[in-house]
Amino acid sequence: MFDLVSFIPRAVMQGIPLLLGCTGETLTEKSGNLNLGLPGVMYVGGISGVIGSFLYEQSLTSPEAINGFLAVSIPLACCLLGSLLMGLLYCFLTVTLRANQNVTGLAMTTFGVGFGNFFGGSLIKLTDSEVPSIALSATSAYFSRSLPFADSLGWFGQIFLCYGFLAYVAIVIAFICAYVLKRTRVGLQLRAVGENPNTADAAGINVNRYKYVATCVGCMIAGLGGLYYVMDYACGVWSNDAFGDRGWLALALVIFTIWKPNVAVFASILFGGLYILYLFIPTGMNLAVKELYKMLPYVVTIIVLVISSMRNKRENQPPASLGLAYFREER
Repeated sequence: MFDLVSFIPRAVMQGIPLLLGCTGETLTEKSGNLNLGLPGVMYVGGISGVIGSFLYEQSLTSPEAINGFLAVSIPLACCLLGSLLMGLLYCFLTVTLRANQNVTGLAMTTFGVGFGNFFGGSLIKLTDSEVPSIALSATSAYFSRSLPFADSLGWFGQIFLCYGFLAYVAIVIAFICAYVLKRTRVGLQLRAVGENPNTADAAGINVNRYKYVATCVGCMIAGLGGLYYVMDYACGVWSNDAFGDRGWLALALVIFTIWKPNVAVFASILFGGLYILYLFIPTGMNLAVKELYKMLPYVVTIIVLVISSMRNKRENQPPASLGLAYFREER
């Protein structure tokens, strides 16, 4: 029998990395930058947080000496720094040097995965682990800790209050970004840069500054998705290549939500549910049917891309200058 109370929390936890990646990429694309390096950025964000957590746990004299504030702030700061550096690298190549955005993004994905696997494998060797993974249970406990009264509220607590703090932060960030893009002057100027940088430049808007800031902030938000996956969803266990294809699904989610971060809150839960649906639908010993269920998020992604290409409304289309380098001297 399908257990909805157990399914929804798992779907939400699976969808939070997608939500953070989608929100960050939406900000980036609103500035006209198409960052296909998002999977690499999320991977670097995750391994950077793991490195900070590992170094902090190794510096402790005993597990009881752990400080809750440092256990959260050190991995968080390392994650944001690693993601910021990836954003700066992307901006330097595509905004300053005007390199092709598609090629740069794909190269950064390859670089990010290689970076994470190299340092992840190095940490695993340092611990002399018998399995190809590293567990950071002391610090991850602070990321996955839910509200103390959640268990006493029955199904309501299980569905709405059983998540770590990063899940709620992700939802708040999405709604803040939606408000900034739609209701503020900064959001209006950012959308102007993405739609027509020539006109925005003529109006006195610093195009390169907006591209740098939006892309770097977007990368930092996306990097939190990698940190959430490792520290909360995976309970602090890092395994090379365990992050899967969530970065690519987050890119598809941007199109599915028509570049609206508030819509991404609900769409990410939908995609997260499709990602794990095969675990909750009884298939018996028929493994072929289970593999078909695993295809659902990708089938939905293809359908979304087809439908989005058929939309005729201008407000449902991507920014007009998305993926194009801006040459100021041609203005």
